[in-house]
Amino acid sequence: MNEQNKKTVQEETPKTTQGVPASQPSSWKRAMSKRWVFPAAYIAAAGIILTLVWVYQGTGEKTLNSDPASGVVETGASGTEEAAVGGEESVEVVAQSESFAWPVASPSEISVVKPFYENEGSTEEHEAAMVQYNDTFIPNTGVDLARGDNKSFEVKAALGGKVTRVEQNPLTGQVVEITHSDNLKTVYQSLSDVKVKQDDEVKQGDAIASAGVNELEKTLGNHLHFEVYEDGQPVNPQGYLPEK
Repeated sequence: MNEQNKKTVQEETPKTTQGVPASQPSSWKRAMSKRWVFPAAYIAAAGIILTLVWVYQGTGEKTLNSDPASGVVETGASGTEEAAVGGEESVEVVAQSESFAWPVASPSEISVVKPFYENEGSTEEHEAAMVQYNDTFIPNTGVDLARGDNKSFEVKAALGGKVTRVEQNPLTGQVVEITHSDNLKTVYQSLSDVKVKQDDEVKQGDAIASAGVNELEKTLGNHLHFEVYEDGQPVNPQGYLPEK
């Protein structure tokens, strides 16, 4: 082929780029010309991004929610915190019980004129703690308090509590019962001028009545018969009352 014919052939042959005819679009260009390509690529990219975000958040919450060293539990989603001290025992706080006070306004002016009947007491102590009513002798279930001059005196609550009984008894006179914490109960008999009523809440030292007389122990004159019950059983009040 002469030079003129070669030139003609070369001019008629399409130019190529790396062996691909220039006039023919590449496979990448053909793919990109499809209408569905860009939406599909966008959806795929969005899915990848959402997956990465989900993995990141899960890792962060796992780190926040479990911290064995500090023992603090946090819920990152709601923003609330629950404090829990790991490995430490809780300490129960018990409120200190109130101590008894004398159930009278002036303890120094009052004497125990009849003691509590102790089963382990001596014969002389038993005789001193017996209450005689007609021909009957009854063990004293409390202590009897009176002034030396037989005058009446103010009666006060030995402990704070709730008034659970106010009544008039034909033998023991007017009676007030106060229930306290720790299964304790105090009873005040031979009263006059009662100032409280049932269901009243009283504080230690509140005036509840005045000392009076009753039929059962009329020989004692004006006095207060004071009883203490623990778990429903009478106990010696002098074991609770402070030193004068």
